[in-house]
Amino acid sequence: MRFLRNLLGLAKPSGSAPISPALPTAPSPRPRLEVGWATDVGEVRHHNEDAALVITAEHGDDGAAPGLGILILADGMGGQQAGEVASSIAARIVAYTIVRQFYLPLLTGQERLADQPALNEVLVNAVQAANNAVAGQVPGGGTTLTCALVLGSRAYVAHVGDSRAYIVSGEGLSQITHDHSLVDRLVELGQLTRDEATIHPQKNVLYRAVGQSGTLEVDTSMHVIPQGGRLLLCSDGLWTMVSEAEMAYIIATAPSLQEACNGLIAAANRAGGPDNITVILVEPPAG
Repeated sequence: MRFLRNLLGLAKPSGSAPISPALPTAPSPRPRLEVGWATDVGEVRHHNEDAALVITAEHGDDGAAPGLGILILADGMGGQQAGEVASSIAARIVAYTIVRQFYLPLLTGQERLADQPALNEVLVNAVQAANNAVAGQVPGGGTTLTCALVLGSRAYVAHVGDSRAYIVSGEGLSQITHDHSLVDRLVELGQLTRDEATIHPQKNVLYRAVGQSGTLEVDTSMHVIPQGGRLLLCSDGLWTMVSEAEMAYIIATAPSLQEACNGLIAAANRAGGPDNITVILVEPPAG
């Protein structure tokens, strides 16, 4: 028994200081992509035509496949059940295409081929596939679509419609997508002021949407999320009801991304909540 206690470091050898048993040290947690999201029917509508789809992947090894986030928001239109069907189909098709064309080859360690599409091409392919699926399965329906592929601090964004993406930093909100709405186009042409556009009777009319035509122009862009910054995706049920200053304050003061999303939806509902509201927030790992 004494031999066993000595072997385990539990007995005090004669003429020596006490020996404490060695305890395993806890591994340092790996930095993670933080995500929060929420969707709500609002205070007026009877059903939710928004769709949100969030996929995150983290890897505990030092392999070549990095962690990533696939963030998709779609705001359906078409009345009755057509809007929610269109937004759901679009979100799922985009996610499937991104995973198949980009993430699975990366995950399986396949060498990059010369004809393998670049990230912006993958996103365009995904939105085009969604456009074809919605046009074929939901006649008369359509949807906005804003999606982001987040790799580290880089966000690759594809966008159609008037849902929005913002970079959130200490300086506030910076919109990084362009609204494809009739009134926004009239503002660009100098035929409406920004204040007039907010009360225009056709402010919700889009000139570009997924599922509305055989060919679709997709906006793509890449943005670096600053240290401590976030990426925000939201439907017009939020940004038409809550000012950018209030959105920035809610995000900056919330104790977590999820509570920030909940707070943004609550603010839109306090303002009347006339539309469905969907919010996705992501913060890349520090460093």
